[in-house]
Amino acid sequence: MPSPALRVSCAAQRGAALSACSRTVPEETAIAFTYNGSTHAVMMATPQDLEDFSAGFAITEGLIQSAGEVVSFDIVVSELGVELRTWLKETTAKAYSERRRSMAGPTGCGLCGIESLEQAMRPTPYVASQVTFEPTAIVQAMEELTNAQKLQKETRAIHAAGFWTPADGLLALREDVGRHNALDKLIGAVVNAKFNAASGLIVMTSRVSVELIQKSARIGVPVLAAISAPTAAAIRLAEQSNMTLVAVVRGTDFEVFTHPQRIKGAEP
Repeated sequence: MPSPALRVSCAAQRGAALSACSRTVPEETAIAFTYNGSTHAVMMATPQDLEDFSAGFAITEGLIQSAGEVVSFDIVVSELGVELRTWLKETTAKAYSERRRSMAGPTGCGLCGIESLEQAMRPTPYVASQVTFEPTAIVQAMEELTNAQKLQKETRAIHAAGFWTPADGLLALREDVGRHNALDKLIGAVVNAKFNAASGLIVMTSRVSVELIQKSARIGVPVLAAISAPTAAAIRLAEQSNMTLVAVVRGTDFEVFTHPQRIKGAEP
């Protein structure tokens, strides 16, 4: 398996002098998702937590509804990249074959195997959980996420997504050069570990776009909090999905854009 990061040589300008130095940088590897022998998508991603990546990708793209629909899974490494081979149950495979499509995506591509505007803007599941959080929970979750980012500390070029609950703190964290990839890996980890997604929140080190809302809503997470701002489309979709969207989390400050009733004291 390729290493998720490597040390490279470079030259650094410091003051008035240019000198030799080195830096740890994240790896990007071609990751191919295949289902029942057919390639669905090829992503450029960080080569770690690939079983979680496969499960999370399949769930968030609507290819499967649960991990129980997977019959077998294998990781095959070659000189060209890594192939994630998934075999689906017969009924699931039949439904999948109806939307089969091969494509290549850039780093962090969030909409894969999509053939129409209707599919891209497909209805997002309604988030039913009414769990509430103290404002300090948002701050604590982001702080724990930042402190736990091992690959980011090495490279300064990595996104992260974490699942946090008031009872247990940061239960899972996944990192990747692509923010969508990091979230897919996290969702796979949450599903594989059978965590109760409705009891916690997802926290991310990125801006919030439509795809992140779509992916998070599929497992019923009630709150998505991010370090940067959301897009207007993401706000509209979070409102429609009954998801609480928190963004611009900086230190003890943050902004709540939708369904503030889940953040104690945030309702106007």
